[in-house]
Amino acid sequence: MAKRLIPCLNRVLIEKIIPPSKTSAGILLPESTSKLNSGKVVAVGPGHHDREGKLIPVSVKEGDTVLLPEYGGTEVKLDDKEYHLFRDDDILGTLHE
Repeated sequence: MAKRLIPCLNRVLIEKIIPPSKTSAGILLPESTSKLNSGKVVAVGPGHHDREGKLIPVSVKEGDTVLLPEYGGTEVKLDDKEYHLFRDDDILGTLHE
């Protein structure tokens, strides 16, 4: 049975995107080729309440590709997969093609 984590408040569960270290032809790529720290949003919390009690929703949604800070987040392991929990405020932006 697979576990599913639903983040609390304004937290976001991210699966980091790891750039390939080899091309499809088997050529090894140097680590410095693509150092963009990005991830895919797996789950989001409901948001947090302001001082007046109004709910402020999270600014990203499941499936978004986001730009992450170099450091931060909390590492979480579920069913042998690594994820990271970030606060909505810590996410730098969304990436679009």
